[in-house]
Amino acid sequence: MTQHASPPRDATGKLPPAGRLPSWRLMSARADVRTLSLLGVLAVLVVIGGVTEPDSFLDVRNLQLILTQASVIGVVTVGMTFVITSGGIDLSVGAIVALASVWATTVATQEYGFAGILFTAVLVGLGCGLVNGVLVAYGRMVPFIATLAMLASARGLALQITDGRTQVVTVDSVLSLGERDAYVLGIPPLFLVFALVTVVGWLVLNRTTFGRRTVAVGGNAEAARLAGIDVRRQRLYLYLLSGLCCGIAAFLLIVLSGSGQNTNGNLYELDAIAAAIIGGTLLSGGRGTITGSVLGVLIFTTITDIFALNNLQSDVQQIAKGAIIVAAVLVQRRTANTT
Repeated sequence: MTQHASPPRDATGKLPPAGRLPSWRLMSARADVRTLSLLGVLAVLVVIGGVTEPDSFLDVRNLQLILTQASVIGVVTVGMTFVITSGGIDLSVGAIVALASVWATTVATQEYGFAGILFTAVLVGLGCGLVNGVLVAYGRMVPFIATLAMLASARGLALQITDGRTQVVTVDSVLSLGERDAYVLGIPPLFLVFALVTVVGWLVLNRTTFGRRTVAVGGNAEAARLAGIDVRRQRLYLYLLSGLCCGIAAFLLIVLSGSGQNTNGNLYELDAIAAAIIGGTLLSGGRGTITGSVLGVLIFTTITDIFALNNLQSDVQQIAKGAIIVAAVLVQRRTANTT
């Protein structure tokens, strides 16, 4: 006897009204629309770049440069997406990248070679993330204040370590990763690392209990607590994850620039938050998308590249980014009010 799958029911066990899609299908459809919209925007930008500067923009080296530059901020954005999805914010990511990069490029650290630099960058990122997590989760500090304090402290410590000087990397195994000979089928190694972090982040957010708990905490922290989720521990883990991503990004930046500077990661917090919001991550928490965040990173990186090729000044780029953030938040609020 043939068995037919029963139609989906809501939380109370009732069938949805006729002609009305279940909420999970509605959310999935909207996510698909957002992704297609972002792909459309990216395609339009590629066309604009190809029309305004056809010889420079469409050059293979320039496209590889876009992928490389997107990699560093992209890894930071993956961590930021998790934090924002949980209803938090991390304003210290840029400063953590700077601190990790200068700490990992001191003369003493470079004596340990490739492994020493990588280990130090990741360890510093985790340490800063741990402090943020403890302050937010167990110190009950507002994430804005806690991470703002970390921003100031990390920047100050980075300046103290470098004394305002640039620390040049002399480890050949690190520098070689940024050379064209290290490219795999024309793809920069830094972008491959970014792709790996993206895949892992997507799987964790969408296919694991950790990801579901993150969304639950961002949607309603009290309901998540009553459901048995340790909200404080979850938030601690999320800031640790953000710190880990900052440490990885710091290492990629060291490879890209061949040095460590206290000015590294400047305004990364703005870029990461903007990319996540543009991608569809809800600023108030409860919804996050790694795919959208990655597309947001590529959109912003492409815009920056087009502006640079057309000799537009950096202040114009920042104004454009600010306008895009405001527009994205307004669209999110309008969408939320219509649901």
